[in-house]
Amino acid sequence: MTLIEKTLESELLGIVKELYPGFDMSGKLFVQKTGDAKFGDYQTNFAMVSAKALGRNPVEMAKEIAAKYIRSGTVERAEVAGPGFVNLFLSDKFLGEYVKSANTRAYDFTFIPRRGDVLVDYSSPNIAKRMHIGHLRSTVIGDAIKRIYKFLGYKVIGDNHLGDWGTQFGKLIVGYRKWLNRADYEKSPIGELERIYVEFERRTEAEPELAEEARQELKKLQDGDTENTRLWKEFVDMSLTEYGKIYRRMNVSFDTFHGESFYHGRMPGIVKTLLDKGIAQISEDAVVVFFEEAEHLPPCIIRKQDGAFLYATSDLACIQYRREHYEINRIIYVTDDRQIDHFRQVFRISERMGLNEPKVHVPFGFMKFADGMFSTRKGNVILLDDLLDEAVKRARAVIEEKNPGLPEDEKDLVAEKVGIGAVKYADLSKNRVSVVIFDWDKMLSFDGNTAPYLMYTYARIRSMIRKAEDAGKNLRDDASILFEDALERALAVRVTQFPVAVMKAAEAYSPNLIADYLFDLCQSYNSFYNALPVLKEKDELLYSRLLLSEQVSRVIKTGLDLLGVETVERM
Repeated sequence: MTLIEKTLESELLGIVKELYPGFDMSGKLFVQKTGDAKFGDYQTNFAMVSAKALGRNPVEMAKEIAAKYIRSGTVERAEVAGPGFVNLFLSDKFLGEYVKSANTRAYDFTFIPRRGDVLVDYSSPNIAKRMHIGHLRSTVIGDAIKRIYKFLGYKVIGDNHLGDWGTQFGKLIVGYRKWLNRADYEKSPIGELERIYVEFERRTEAEPELAEEARQELKKLQDGDTENTRLWKEFVDMSLTEYGKIYRRMNVSFDTFHGESFYHGRMPGIVKTLLDKGIAQISEDAVVVFFEEAEHLPPCIIRKQDGAFLYATSDLACIQYRREHYEINRIIYVTDDRQIDHFRQVFRISERMGLNEPKVHVPFGFMKFADGMFSTRKGNVILLDDLLDEAVKRARAVIEEKNPGLPEDEKDLVAEKVGIGAVKYADLSKNRVSVVIFDWDKMLSFDGNTAPYLMYTYARIRSMIRKAEDAGKNLRDDASILFEDALERALAVRVTQFPVAVMKAAEAYSPNLIADYLFDLCQSYNSFYNALPVLKEKDELLYSRLLLSEQVSRVIKTGLDLLGVETVERM
């Protein structure tokens, strides 16, 4: 299904070739949605940007173009405005037929350069630590970006780059042998390991010899000691089992779980390459990359004095591996904004190594409550599972108030989807670079730009369609969509903008642009629903409005799915 913009640009191309043969139109054939319906549905500034090169008056050129446009079946009328804009008003017949096809035929995104694999690197919890609120944003933003790029037709690989290697495992092995509570470990393995980790940090100040003991156990693990390797694998397997429960609950999935350990064998080669190429140098027994003063980057340590590797080494090894095993379109890293300099360093070093595949860091601000940030080491973290439980509990109370007649099992199902959807949407509806303040009342409200509002609008449409079926007025896909009122037409035009919203979200790596679009669509639909009857109209108009409502519901469902939010048929 061709996007309307592309249809209009194709027609513009034909018109320009006819009127101005031989003219170089590179970069000038552009049609966009107008900001105000009184200026038409779409407009082009081709005359304005081309008139000087042709030695013509832009307004006269615009008049020539407008006169040709109205011969198409797409445009009902074309008007010249300002210094040479051509405002295009779609024909009602074309608009109605286009909306009928929305979400029933695949959109044509073949004009996008989609060759190669898009790798999305997101979530990345540390093994043997429970997932907490700090993992929420990377998980849901990364998952949404993966879904968005898949919708556009890219081949996408979602990778969970686990923190499954490093100094924490020496500490855990020491703590496991000294302070493990076996009963608690069997009941809640990660909870007990996390307690041991906090206990180690607490005791280190008074018992500094613990740090050296942990370093020795880590060295044994790195050298392949059988018992330490067994414990490490146990910690990893138990952690992945627990994470899997949370990911399934959140409707989040990954294609690979390549943690830091996966690349460990490559890291010595990375260090050697950097030294051999003169990219890195020995400095105080460490291997360090220094940057030009103009790059405004601090030195990047690749290998510490004690021989340990760092995150930069792991990330460079990861890029090298991906280059060898994928045809890369781009690599997208979704992390908090504290890592901006880290990725600037890694990207610059990788370029100097010749690993020039496109790489994008997608940073985000923190999500927090009013009382500040959270630290695993201090033990005051809000666990992600507890957060989801609280969201579902609060959603259940709201549903009980709004619709007490729902069967109990359906209330539970709806509460799970509304509660978790509300948490995810509260994050994704905000600009990702801003700090998000967690507010239960706002995120579970049925008013404003929230998941419950969008989900309720969807459920309202599904309820209306069921009522129509009960009255013997089944949805007719062959019905004509008519525009008796300006609200109907405005709603139809908004439906057509869904694929553009998705493309903009992909381009900016900003899922909130889809959320903004869905909120506007739902507002437009509710204005239509509250002002115009549907089921009480005569058949022709009834079936028209019913089909328009159906298409709106399909767009809402598809859009929420791109954000990882599930819909419900009743609320």
